[in-house]
Amino acid sequence: MTAENLGPAVPDLTPSGTPLPMLWLVRHGETEWSRDGNYTGLTDIPLTAAGEAQAEAARGKIGNVAFDRVFTSPLIRARRTAELLGYPDAEVLEHAHEWDYGQNEGRKSTEVRAENPGYIIWNDGVPGGETLEAVAARADRIISTIQAGCGTPMDQDPGAVPMERAALVAHGHFLRILAARWLGFAPDQGRHLVLGTAAVCVLGWDKHTPAVLKWNI
Repeated sequence: MTAENLGPAVPDLTPSGTPLPMLWLVRHGETEWSRDGNYTGLTDIPLTAAGEAQAEAARGKIGNVAFDRVFTSPLIRARRTAELLGYPDAEVLEHAHEWDYGQNEGRKSTEVRAENPGYIIWNDGVPGGETLEAVAARADRIISTIQAGCGTPMDQDPGAVPMERAALVAHGHFLRILAARWLGFAPDQGRHLVLGTAAVCVLGWDKHTPAVLKWNI
C-alpha cells in the first residue's frame, strides 16, 4: 500500500474521544542579558531590537496554528514576545516565570564558573535562589492542566472546553525543565535540551507516550 492510499493521519484520542493535547513552547527573544550571558531570572528587562525582530520572525515558525489558549510568563520580555507573535491578549501565568537565580542574578555565567570551576547549575543549584524542585513543581502545574485539557480559569474549571492546542511563551531554563517533565524525566534532564532565544518547540505524543515533536526551531 502506498503512502497516498493510507489517507490522513488519525490523531490519538483521549478516553473522551478528543485529540491528545499538544503544547507549543516559545522562548522570549533576545535581551541585553541573554545576549551577554548573564543569568536573568526575575529581573524584568525588555527585549533588544534584535530580540523584537526574533520574536516577529518566530511567527513564521509557528504558522497558522489555531490555539485554544495562549499563555505567557508575567515578565515583560515574554509578554512582549507573545505580543509580537500576534497574541497581545495572551493569558499571564504568574507561575511561568524564569528560575529565580538568587545571588547569581545578573552575573555572567563565566564569572560564576571562574569562582567555582566545577559549577553546573543543574547539579549545584543557585545560592539564595529557587531550588530546581521548586521550578519543576511550577512546570508540573502547567503540564497537568494542559494534559488534563482543563479550561478557563486555570485549575478552577474542570468542566470547561478541553485544550487541544495551547502555547506558552516563557524562558530558557523554565521551558527546558518543563519539557523534561512533560517527558516524565527528572527536571535536571532539561540540561540536554538547548534552547535559543525566540526558538519554537512542540510537545505532543508518540501514540500515547509524551514526546518532543519539534525542538529549538
